[in-house]
Amino acid sequence: MTIRGNAWTFGEDIDTDIIIPARYLTTIDPAELAAHCMEPVSPDFPKRVRPGDIVVSGKNFGCGSSREHAPVALKGCGVAVVIAPTFARIFYRNAFNVGLPAIESAAAAAAIREGDDVEVDLAGGTIVNHTRGERYAFLAIPPFMMELVASGGLMSWLKNDMKKGRV
Repeated sequence: MTIRGNAWTFGEDIDTDIIIPARYLTTIDPAELAAHCMEPVSPDFPKRVRPGDIVVSGKNFGCGSSREHAPVALKGCGVAVVIAPTFARIFYRNAFNVGLPAIESAAAAAAIREGDDVEVDLAGGTIVNHTRGERYAFLAIPPFMMELVASGGLMSWLKNDMKKGRV
């Protein structure tokens, strides 16, 4: 699976209250959450981000509370993948559970700039920055986690497997 989009960059320690402020946790609707995604640091982000775009951040992305709303808000905005040197453990798992790939690559996160045209090959473990002519490697997404992403998340994957009689 290959994803190509424009990069949106954020700093280190972007916590779940920045991704989706707590006052909006009264809903689970992805569109409503998306309307307030990254509001504290980039109020116009939901209006400017396009489907397939890529969030690139510094270390410890998704730290803070364990709310699943954070990756849902990003995915609701159309963000197709998040790249960071490291992720908070619970955010990382929640992201894959909702079908949003989270890629750990310190080199890519340090080099990619806002607006760069970036392509991510999830299965191949490569990131290409077409704007700068650079390539970065990361550990390819394991097959099971690729199935989660391709299915749209854990719940969709389970429903599909139940229909196939595997669960």
